[in-house]
Amino acid sequence: MSYKTTIELFKEDMKFSAGHFTIFSATERERLHGHNFKVKGLFSLEVSSNGLTADYNIFKDKLRALCNSLDEYFLIPSQSPYLQISEKDQKVYLKHNTDELIFHKKDVKLLPISNTTVEELSYYLTNCLIEDKNMLETYKIDKIEIKVSSGEGQLASYTWFK
Repeated sequence: MSYKTTIELFKEDMKFSAGHFTIFSATERERLHGHNFKVKGLFSLEVSSNGLTADYNIFKDKLRALCNSLDEYFLIPSQSPYLQISEKDQKVYLKHNTDELIFHKKDVKLLPISNTTVEELSYYLTNCLIEDKNMLETYKIDKIEIKVSSGEGQLASYTWFK
């Protein structure tokens, strides 16, 4: 007999440090700053007749790899309607209202999100995971929830359902 369960993974090394700013409007944004973001993954999947869902390391490794891909970068929301982005000579130029910012291309990560908030980061990370269709089918995953916190007591989550 098989049934569904949810495993929750939130190891100490499922985190990333990154710089960002939140954009509030066409004229207002935060100053540049950073956070030590923590990531928690919840996977709803089938328990097989032997009482096992899967080797948890499969999911932990995927979460760690995603965290590592964002670690020590300045995160830029490439889909913000309030941000103009251009690249030239290994530099990334940002314009928000009257502010102009210049970064070395090697120091930034352009993400397909509209703002660098924990809401958008949880959405982004979840969508990265569901790109692995083989993982979803192999382990009969029908729900993934990713939570991202930017500090104690402040987090957001995004949930994908099959």
